[in-house]
Amino acid sequence: MDGEPVIRRLGERRRDLLTLTARRAAIAPLIVGMVTVAAFALAAVSPLDPLAAYLGDSYQFAGAATRHAAEQALGADASWVQAWWHWVSGVAGGDAGLSHTYRQPVVTVLAERLPWTLLLSAAGLGAALLLAVAGGLVAALRPGGVVDRSVARLAVLASTVPTFVMALAVVAVFAVTWQVLPVSGAWAPGAAPTAVSTATHLVLPALVLAVSQLPWMLLTTRQAVLEAVESAPVCHARARGLSRWRVLVGHIGPVSWTPLIALAGARLPEVIVGALVVEEVFAWPGLAAATVDAALGADLPLLAAVTALSAAAIIAGTWLADCALMLADPRVTVDA
Repeated sequence: MDGEPVIRRLGERRRDLLTLTARRAAIAPLIVGMVTVAAFALAAVSPLDPLAAYLGDSYQFAGAATRHAAEQALGADASWVQAWWHWVSGVAGGDAGLSHTYRQPVVTVLAERLPWTLLLSAAGLGAALLLAVAGGLVAALRPGGVVDRSVARLAVLASTVPTFVMALAVVAVFAVTWQVLPVSGAWAPGAAPTAVSTATHLVLPALVLAVSQLPWMLLTTRQAVLEAVESAPVCHARARGLSRWRVLVGHIGPVSWTPLIALAGARLPEVIVGALVVEEVFAWPGLAAATVDAALGADLPLLAAVTALSAAAIIAGTWLADCALMLADPRVTVDA
């Protein structure tokens, strides 16, 4: 599809897109706020003691005065409601608090790690979408054939393998057996990160993340293509003598993308969770390690910030998916 139909569709649906954007923008702060409230409430009933995590091995030898001073510094002497309000007030003023786990401002911790998580998530989701479209088209154009049956079986098989198991298997094959691609970090130890080294280190984590999301996307695309092939517009296009490629790109493709876009938006939470799992296995310098450390250390400012960012990312991603869906299918309305 060239640019002119897209520009025309943007003009036709501008009012709907603005309405959708306004509604999501209005409800986003409420959702993010509720998520952070839940994070602080759950942390309050957690058996983990932030004071013990902060003092470490010296906790059992610390006197009452030392513990009291540490509690005041951490805000552990306040209720979770007071702690939440203090954190929200600080965020509103541009201060997300101090991470006692990393001894850094929370903003600094996030600024160092968030871009790496976004890079991995975007690469994994993008690869999954490309593979789903290519595999679904190839399989559905010859329904019941060898390729079609093989793709369906492989997709079902991949859906049964947990992401961390898949990641460990990839590490075992590519790092231990073949030794062809790096499987740890985003650059070589002792060297400065470059575009080439980052791209090389990104291949395997992004591939694992893509494969973990691929099965249902692939099967959805395959089913959509099968239904489009048998539809009246496609039959009429073939009857007019249009080439197979033009029928595929101009008639089958636009109809088949719609369910894939909807599915991608619905599975964004799984993409984020999968990215954190993959980061841990491949030692990717993203938010996974910070999230785990914040949870184990009861580092509420960092944990709340990561939780809020995750909720905001899901809201933004589903908004983008819904906008793309409205542009791809004129039947979709704001209230649908």
